[in-house]
Amino acid sequence: MAKHEELPIPIFSSVAPVYGEGSQCEEAQLRFDKLKSKFVEVFGQPPHVFARSPGRVNLIGEHIDYEGYSVLPMAIRQDTIIAIRKHDSGEAEKSLRIANVNDKYTTCTYPADFDQEIDLKNHRWGHYFICAYKGYHEYAKAKGMKVGAPVGLDIMVDGTVPTGSGLSSSAAFVCSSTIAIMAAFDVNFPKKEIAQLTCECERHIGTQSGGMDQAISIMAKTGFAELIDFNPIRATDVQLPDGGTFVIAHSLAESQKAVTAATNYNNRVVECRLASIVLAIKLGMKPQEAISKVKTLSDVEGLRVTFAGTHDSSDPVLAVKEYLHEEPYMAEDIEKITGEKLTKILGDNPTSLDVLNVAKHFKLYQRATHVYAEARRVYGFKDTVSSNLSDKDKLKKLGDLMNDSHYSCSVLYECSCPELEELVKICRENGALGARLTGAGWGGCAVALVKESIVPQFILNLKEKFYQSRIDKGVINNNELGLYVFASKPSSGAAIFKF
Repeated sequence: MAKHEELPIPIFSSVAPVYGEGSQCEEAQLRFDKLKSKFVEVFGQPPHVFARSPGRVNLIGEHIDYEGYSVLPMAIRQDTIIAIRKHDSGEAEKSLRIANVNDKYTTCTYPADFDQEIDLKNHRWGHYFICAYKGYHEYAKAKGMKVGAPVGLDIMVDGTVPTGSGLSSSAAFVCSSTIAIMAAFDVNFPKKEIAQLTCECERHIGTQSGGMDQAISIMAKTGFAELIDFNPIRATDVQLPDGGTFVIAHSLAESQKAVTAATNYNNRVVECRLASIVLAIKLGMKPQEAISKVKTLSDVEGLRVTFAGTHDSSDPVLAVKEYLHEEPYMAEDIEKITGEKLTKILGDNPTSLDVLNVAKHFKLYQRATHVYAEARRVYGFKDTVSSNLSDKDKLKKLGDLMNDSHYSCSVLYECSCPELEELVKICRENGALGARLTGAGWGGCAVALVKESIVPQFILNLKEKFYQSRIDKGVINNNELGLYVFASKPSSGAAIFKF
């Protein structure tokens, strides 16, 4: 039997296999009906096919996927659904018209050109669809498929993943767009290929994404978190212990990952790359070899483990403590060690050069320490789940790992913000076994592990102690609270609907 990641995206003729039975199913059906009628209203004809991809919450393993390390997310019920119609080759209209059920997003029109450039200086919401459009065609050509002349597409989008929340609204949009385009052209690929493809698609928007968000959105299974490994991408089911639920709470500080990439997200990617090169040299690799071969901290894994072994230690950061100093490195410090200008080391990537233009220094010790210790925590989480401990003890241990992860993200990786710190503190004071920021950080959401029995009271306490003051100031409306704080069990992954 084919492995889960080798299967194509499932195609359904009703919403029930994805959204379950009862009120959730009825709600989903109404959403699809509304999407279809809005599509007809805007474009004059019904869509050919629908695609959906969920958002995700990362339970543990933050900012390590782009360093080649495994992560442990789960899909949430919030998702992006897309209706699409492919024009006949005879139709005169040769453009991509992208509309949204939410009137806040004005319709975007682009040429039906596979090779068009994306204007990153002029950020538009429709760019995420164009990422998928470009990436799909590059991939199809690389596979030797006949792509043919461009034809027009009509697209209508409906997303329920809050934007800027760290719950991967952008990946849900890019994944559902890619799958909708595939379905419109009547092709389907194995999930692991689509996970890799959609990760590469999102890089067209200018963030050096690591692949976790796309992998879980494509490969998730109802009832399971997934341990996602990279190179090659694969997913291993992780059954969470009974008695616990994850509550996701928005800090109401929006995380603008694509907009602030040079100072935040991509800055950390660059710092990790420089840390890996310096560490490789300190552990005995020749500078030119390190510069050409070492891209991520996982590329130094063998040297790091060998070093710890010669000191009878299993400490994942022993080599970092030995060879990297805590004071920030200036560009000239790194250039002295490598014997090469940073612009030359990073010259293969324009977004990395953008980082160099604004970075004043580089915190190599802190970033490497976080990545190596966080990678260890992911396996600690998985091992705890499969251990012989009681469910109660498992939940306690998982909570401790989440708390350690948050400290590391906040202090060593510096990707938190005041609102997240306040929210995480309130979660812990009100009964969370563990709470941490989730997603890229610098805003977005916290995830808290909570005993199932106290979830309603826990959410009420968050409303009173965190959200009420924001409601009073008019930041959000009271009736919108369900969008910003909710409990979630692991949801299902991407799907195509034909009905």
